[in-house]
Amino acid sequence: MDTAVPGGGERAQEARELQRGWYGEPLGDLFRRVIADLGLNQARLAGVLGLSAPMLSQLMSGQRAKIGNPAVVQRVQALQELAFEVAEGKTGGREAAARMDQIRDSAGTSVLGTTHSSSGAAEAAPPRQVVRGIQTVLRAMASASEIERAAYDLAPGYPHLAEFLRVYGAGRTSDALAHYEAHQD
Repeated sequence: MDTAVPGGGERAQEARELQRGWYGEPLGDLFRRVIADLGLNQARLAGVLGLSAPMLSQLMSGQRAKIGNPAVVQRVQALQELAFEVAEGKTGGREAAARMDQIRDSAGTSVLGTTHSSSGAAEAAPPRQVVRGIQTVLRAMASASEIERAAYDLAPGYPHLAEFLRVYGAGRTSDALAHYEAHQD
C-alpha cells in the first residue's frame, strides 16, 4: 500500500476501507478529530502516539493501512477517549495535557482490564477501556469481514461466542460497550 498517491488513488482508498474495518473509521478522519479536539498538531500527535511524523502522515493519507504496534493502537484508543471527554466538556485543558503525557509514556494496558492507580494499587479499568482492548486484539488478528465469517461458522454450535465475535470484532464500540455492561457480572 505504500505506492499510493497521498490522499487519493485506488490503493489509498483500499487502505482507508481496511482502516474502517480495523479501527471503525479511516485513520485520517480519526486523527484529524483527535487533533482538533485536543488542540494538537501532527508532530505532537505523532510524539504522543510514539510514531514518526512520516508514519503518521502515511497512515492518515492511506499510504499505509495498519498500525503494527499494539501499544500504539492502545494509545490511539486512549487519545480517542480523552478527545471525547474534552469535546463533551468533561475534561479540561490542563488535565488533558497531563493525561496526554501519561498516554505517551504508557506501554499499553492489559486486555483483561487491570490498571494501576497513582498509589500503585491494581484496579479495574473503565468498561470503555476494556472493550477497546478486546476490539484491538480481535481487529489486529483479522478484518471485520473475516470475523463476521468466523462468527457465522460458529453460530450453530456456539451462538454466544459468535455473538461476542460479531459485537466486539466487527461491531461499533457503543454496541460492544452495551454488551459488556449487560454481561459484566
